[in-house]
Amino acid sequence: MSTFISQFLLGGSGKRVAIKDSIDIAGYPTRSGSRAFADSPPATKHADVVESILKAGWQIVGKTNLHELAFGVTGINDWTGTPINPQAPDRVPGGSSSGSAAAVAAGLADIAIGTDTGGSVRVPAACCGIAGLKPTYGRVSRVGAHPLQSSLDCVGPFARTMDDLIAAMQVICPGFEAQGLPADGARVGFLEVDCDAQLHASLGAAADRAGWRRSTLRLSEFDAAFAAGLTVINFENWAALGHLTGKGLIGADVEQRLLVASRTRAADLAQAEQVRTRFSQQVDAALETFEVLLLPTLPSLPPTLLEARSASQAVAGMTPLVRPFNLSGHPALTVPVQLDGGGLKVGLQIIGRKGQDEQVCAFGAQLQQSMAG
Repeated sequence: MSTFISQFLLGGSGKRVAIKDSIDIAGYPTRSGSRAFADSPPATKHADVVESILKAGWQIVGKTNLHELAFGVTGINDWTGTPINPQAPDRVPGGSSSGSAAAVAAGLADIAIGTDTGGSVRVPAACCGIAGLKPTYGRVSRVGAHPLQSSLDCVGPFARTMDDLIAAMQVICPGFEAQGLPADGARVGFLEVDCDAQLHASLGAAADRAGWRRSTLRLSEFDAAFAAGLTVINFENWAALGHLTGKGLIGADVEQRLLVASRTRAADLAQAEQVRTRFSQQVDAALETFEVLLLPTLPSLPPTLLEARSASQAVAGMTPLVRPFNLSGHPALTVPVQLDGGGLKVGLQIIGRKGQDEQVCAFGAQLQQSMAG
């Protein structure tokens, strides 16, 4: 089954946890969904998050599939197979943590762990109709996650319920203490972004049902942050993975993306870092006025598998609303919201102050509670 790279049972009898195959589990190879690592020896040491999960008495149920080398947003992988999106089998599962999201959405795990460099937890969570968190950069240990060096990447959890997602953070994030729900009438800022009208209306109505007082705002550096985030990803991924190109070892889409990344220069990176500083300050300033910021996770419904293979613009349109917060480092949570009139669940993204992941999760819990009532 393409949701898992390998299935096994490890640990206690607590919650069932699936681990993305770019995170080390001692005794099992870490292949990052790529033939380039087909002959990798077993990892000799657990990643820090794996160690924490096992210490909690939870049970690891296997390693999940991903977009090859965690460098892609569709989750399509022609070497390991593409996980089926449980809520919409004709649509992409999202990437790169495709198998992690699919495992939770299908009920094969209570919680999954993925990584998010440019939306790679939030995009598949939104595609598959579950919750997913990119913590504040550096808040959850990346020791044992690949690639080893990144100024953007975060290890984060998936779950169907906010209760389970909060429980996961309490296990993998030292010092994380669950907060009570926000007071009625909390002030939230709803970002003005390009988005499908029906999706935008459903998400706005969900925020209103939660009892939040929303105002709209625009962040002038938002689009620049999206572009700068790609510059940083390209520079860092070429440094980490460029040596794998030209050998016939990786899929055509990832090979092409890496070759494009090779053209990123130090001057481009320096410019991107200036945008990082400006955008981070702009988000911080907005969060002095509002408790949290809201925006869609995806600007439209996930593309179909056919669209993703045939239309590059369908793929390019999946990350504009998520990547800016990898650049800035703020915690970013996606919570599923039912589209008005039925159909798919789509993601509402909740952004909070750096280090206040607990508050972001409390808002997510309140949103989910308001929809269950």
